[in-house]
This record gives sequence, structure tokens and C-alpha cells, in this order.
Amino acid sequence: MHPYAVMLAVLLLGNLMVPFVSAQNEPKINASDEIILSADSPSKPVTLLCNLTTAHTPHKESFWMKKGQEIPNTRTEHGNIAYRINKPRADDSGEYMCVYTFVTAPNANATIEVKAKPDITGHKRSENKNEGENATMYCKSVGYPHPTWTWTWRKVDGTSFTELDNSTGRFFITSRENYTELNILDLDINKDPGVYECNATNMIGNTAETTILRVRSHLAPLWPFLGVLAEIIILVVIIVVYEKRKRPDDIIDDDEPVGPMKTNSTNNHKDKNIRQRNTK
Repeated sequence: MHPYAVMLAVLLLGNLMVPFVSAQNEPKINASDEIILSADSPSKPVTLLCNLTTAHTPHKESFWMKKGQEIPNTRTEHGNIAYRINKPRADDSGEYMCVYTFVTAPNANATIEVKAKPDITGHKRSENKNEGENATMYCKSVGYPHPTWTWTWRKVDGTSFTELDNSTGRFFITSRENYTELNILDLDINKDPGVYECNATNMIGNTAETTILRVRSHLAPLWPFLGVLAEIIILVVIIVVYEKRKRPDDIIDDDEPVGPMKTNSTNNHKDKNIRQRNTK
């Protein structure tokens, strides 16, 4: 065989062996399967486990991460590590990663998914607006996987409901992962008041919350002034009626003389003095 052909064969065989050898030298990590948090309250504690079973170079440290951020106080030198969530909630769901660092090799990691149905953590309990104005209602949730594009809004009327969408020209819904917003334009006092419900859904389950929308009349800003005016009118009427119904004895007659009146006893006393003078 030609020497150049032998060299080419050796090079090709070496290139084919490199991925196999590198794959054989990669660290191996045994990690927990995905965990689904229970909807019961309180939830049972959960523990995430990772074990570095094979490594061709000594590992230096290991630690835990969540959503791309290192979890404080989890660094250790052990190869078999655990992370415990004592009171898991929907906010504790997400992607967890155990990471191993090495002295002379790149880091190695394994991912564990902790899933939970959405939990709506923020929403408007009520919204008060005047007719003709615009109203905005919103809901925020936690949970994993995020309820992307599975937010829905509807208006609830007793046991029935009406699904809402962007087709009417007055209702506008915008959603992203863990947040949704409903905007209603040009409020109608006869049609729009009521109970509105947002619903978040992912592959684990769904959760809903309600907001009460109240729509007031155009005259609502004048009600305080009208109330004060009504009180003044009532007070004036009471005063007028009281003055008209006062007893006649309380009114002084202009024809009556002012000053004390002489009594008959005084006249009798004067007559007696005159008779006494005549007998002397």
C-alpha cells in the first residue's frame, strides 16, 4: 500500500476514535427523575439527589442551581449530594441543576425538573370605573412549566359564562408565560359590570381567580356635591316649618302696651286712704 494511503487511513481512524474516547471519559451523574409537586396543603417535603458515579479526573466542588442562578449555601466537596425542599409550593417548581467542577476538566451537570400546576399569586380583586372609561385587569402566576399561551379570560354570570377574546374590538387580551392582562375599552354601564375570571393552565393542572368589575354612572363624580346640596335644602325646610309652627304666645303683639299693668288691688288701696282722710 502506498505510504500516503496508510497515513490517510491512520488519520481517519484517529478522528473516528476521538468522539468515542471523549464520550468514554465524560463524567457520569445519576440524578433524580422529574418531580411533580402535590396540590395538597401542606405539601410533603421533596429531596433532589445527584451522584457523581464516574469521573476520570478528581472533582473539586459541587453545588445546586435553579433557573440559572446558584442556590446559596449548597457548595460542598461531596460527590453524592442532595437538595431538600421542606415545604414545597408552586413557586419552588422549575429546573434544578446539580453542577460538579473539576481541577483539569470542564464542569459537568445534570438537570432535574420539578413541576407544579399554576398558582395565581397576584390579581385585582375588584376594579371600579366610570362608564366610557377603560378598565384593566390582570393575573400573575407561578408554576412550571409556565402556562405559555394557555391563559384564558371569561365573564361569569351565575352558572353560565362567556369566553372572551380579541375579536370584539373592545376586549384585548395580552399574555406571556406567567402574566396575563385584560383591557376593556369604552365601558358600558349595562353590559360590562360583573365577575371576570382568569384561568392559567399547564400540563399539570389549572387555577382560576376572579375580579369584580363595577361601572358607575357619569354623574358619580357629582354625587358628593349633590348630597351636600340636599342636606342644605332639608335643613332650610326644617327651619321654615319650625318658624311657621311656633306658638302664638311666643310672638309679641305690637298693640299691647309695654310695661307693668296696674292691678285692682292698687286702686282699692288708694280708695281706702281717701276714706280715712275724710273721717278725720
